[in-house]
Amino acid sequence: MLKYTFLIATGLILFSCKQKTEQHESNFPTKFELSKGTETATYQETIAFYTHLAKEFPEINIQTIGDTDSGKPLHIVTFNVDGDFNYQKVAEDKVVLLINNGIHPGESDGIDATMLLFRDLATKKLDAPAKTIVATIPIYNIGGALNRNTSTRANQNGPKVYGFRGNTKNYDLNRDFIKADTKNALSFAKIFHLVNPDLFIDNHVSNGADYQYTLTHLFTQHNKLGGNLGGYLNNKLMPKLEELLASENWDITPYVNVFNAVPENGFSQFIDHPRYSTGYTTLFNTFGLMVETHMLKPYDKRVEGTYELMKQVLHIAETDGEKIKELRKKALTRHTNWTYYPTKWEIDSTKSTVLNFKGYKADTLQSSVTGFSRLKYNRNEPYTKQVNYQNFFKSIDSVLIPKAYIIKKGYDKILSLFNHNKIKFEILRQDTLLTVETYSIKNYESRTEAYEGHYLHYNTKVNTAIKPINFTEGDILVYTNQPGFRYIMETLEPEAVDSFFNWNFFDPILQQKEGFSPYVFEDEAETMLKNDSLLLRSFNTKKENEIEFRSNWYNQLNWLFKKSEHYEKAHMHYPVYRILKN
Repeated sequence: MLKYTFLIATGLILFSCKQKTEQHESNFPTKFELSKGTETATYQETIAFYTHLAKEFPEINIQTIGDTDSGKPLHIVTFNVDGDFNYQKVAEDKVVLLINNGIHPGESDGIDATMLLFRDLATKKLDAPAKTIVATIPIYNIGGALNRNTSTRANQNGPKVYGFRGNTKNYDLNRDFIKADTKNALSFAKIFHLVNPDLFIDNHVSNGADYQYTLTHLFTQHNKLGGNLGGYLNNKLMPKLEELLASENWDITPYVNVFNAVPENGFSQFIDHPRYSTGYTTLFNTFGLMVETHMLKPYDKRVEGTYELMKQVLHIAETDGEKIKELRKKALTRHTNWTYYPTKWEIDSTKSTVLNFKGYKADTLQSSVTGFSRLKYNRNEPYTKQVNYQNFFKSIDSVLIPKAYIIKKGYDKILSLFNHNKIKFEILRQDTLLTVETYSIKNYESRTEAYEGHYLHYNTKVNTAIKPINFTEGDILVYTNQPGFRYIMETLEPEAVDSFFNWNFFDPILQQKEGFSPYVFEDEAETMLKNDSLLLRSFNTKKENEIEFRSNWYNQLNWLFKKSEHYEKAHMHYPVYRILKN
């Protein structure tokens, strides 16, 4: 009798739990569910949803951290089964997964999928992770989310209404992480360094071709992540995620990095420079993953796929958490064994991966609009083919790692970014003469069209010299041996792709402030050549070898002017100096 009583009581408890879960789900329906998978939540609905969850469940916390250009604050929502939200304490023992949504609000899949994930964790529809904290920025680009429309995503299959890619100031926030022109980026840095995530997911939607997959992944480039971190990502984390998704009947492939070309010809991995979210998180040894669902697939399937992917990443965090944290901890000091730091990367053509790619046959037709050739995919002719995927990169340039940098005072934005990114620096308290390595800008190119508020430089080259420099009280000393080492190198080395120099932080040094009047300087130039035989020889050789120089009298005088004592030292002189290691 006791056995049957126990069974009945157990059954009643299980029924009560199931009933409570179903009741909680019905109390927390999302806009996505209510619309039967055709609509996405507005910004107001999203925040209200998480606020309601936080009031109902002690495992969920919502708070505001920092401002955005929209005038509204940025939110972070946290799920911790223990109900403790002190990151400085709990993040030591638990893995932290940070999910970013709505950086491009028209790509809203992650917004809805993460609402479902948090609701299902809270209601115990999903097993609550014991070893992992899940945090999310519900909507990062609030200004874009408020700017809703039905037409700007020209190729996208739902939802009915969505946000706009640009933020309130029309910045693409996924190009702003290193230069931080927006309040959003500054607030993201606060959240990122508070949370210090071990794993990072940024949810997106994309289309460069047509293929069978709903899900594609864009992990941070493993060679660039480097060492044991990169090895674990490429050989363990990525394959494990693919296997777990396949076990749930979700195929996934690397992000199809093509434009107006067919995938079966092969494609390369997208390299995420620090301007991008996963490139930025890489600088702090976080495992980054950008999810790119295929915009031509139905909206409900895209949201479901994003949900499943996040669920499986959470599973990996639970099972591999100790390994992940161990790798990140060791990476904090790995740079102490490095002599050089890579500043530029390119595809390593000697290595590649073969994918069993699931695509659609594509025909090249004559366009009735332009008269030129165009691609036309045929979904009635699916295929599975072996496709060459170039996902190995190699460093093609590097720089000797200095002991420290010294930045001339006055560059307040750089100091502000250092503070936001937990970069330690010291202020010189007295004038000091130091022997340092100096850079002068030898050459650079610039975009001819505006790009995210800048005319970005590239192909930058420098000349170096070792010389004594007088530094003054207030100049800034930045040692490289600190956790933010990679951030320091990527921003202060002018030849690095996303350096502060290339993002125009130092453009005033590129403009010469003092000049000469030819009719006056002619006499001094003549005297210079008479009194300096080496200068005369160099001048004549240059005229002999360079037709353009020989035929342009002003260029000749200008060349001599730059050899004179009148030429200003600040022109093309990079105001960041390197203290080399002994």
